[in-house]
Amino acid sequence: MAISNLHDFLQSYFAAHHCELLHNENGFLTVQLTEKMDRALMNRPFYWHYIKKMGHPGEPKQLTLITVPEKKDGKHEWIHYGSPRMHQIINHLHEHEKYTKLFEQINTNEKTALYPWLITNIKISYRGKQKKDEMISIGLHLVNGVMKLEMMDELQRKNLQNTIPDYCYTISPMIKLQSGFKRIEKVLESYVQDQDHHWAEASRKKMAEEIDLLRHFYKDESEESDIKKEIDEIKARYSPYITFEVINGGLFYLKN
Repeated sequence: MAISNLHDFLQSYFAAHHCELLHNENGFLTVQLTEKMDRALMNRPFYWHYIKKMGHPGEPKQLTLITVPEKKDGKHEWIHYGSPRMHQIINHLHEHEKYTKLFEQINTNEKTALYPWLITNIKISYRGKQKKDEMISIGLHLVNGVMKLEMMDELQRKNLQNTIPDYCYTISPMIKLQSGFKRIEKVLESYVQDQDHHWAEASRKKMAEEIDLLRHFYKDESEESDIKKEIDEIKARYSPYITFEVINGGLFYLKN
């Protein structure tokens, strides 16, 4: 159900931002950034300020990312869910493109219906003794209720645009967006419930051990307030919980 690695997600992310994919195989992804994406990701404000002041167009950088740990070579950047680069990309999506509305690009001379899909990328975060993040790409057909996974892969094979193509018309959703999000939420809740939760048990066990050790060292009742404070900190550190976060998504009108 989950994206097993970030490669497809990153490929779709850069393609959607009009970056040319120069190399895309075996855990390596090299992209030619646009000026806009160079400004967003490469932290070169002084370069762009200077080059524009001189009246030059500037040269956006190429970026090579390694998405498979076994391929790390020390020369290129390894990206993973917890890496600074991934946080940067997620923040970029949060700030600029969390929600969108796009239409499938179709060249036709006949009236063609486009159907509404609610498509979203959601991060599931598992927190406790250890931390783990998981990305889910899921789409809901807002007319017939069909739900599909790996929808970023589906979109990757389509050309999308901001305006509805000539001769095309949209089918009105039968399922409202709020109801659609609730359906997706229920599916994700079922998915999480079916997972192995030994990590949560291990977190609770570690929390109990830490609290027992703390009480062993604090024998004096006068130190009870200090004990409570440290116990609260231990609970905050080890109490297991799971959160859902919508990274981005939108309403996509696609040919059936």
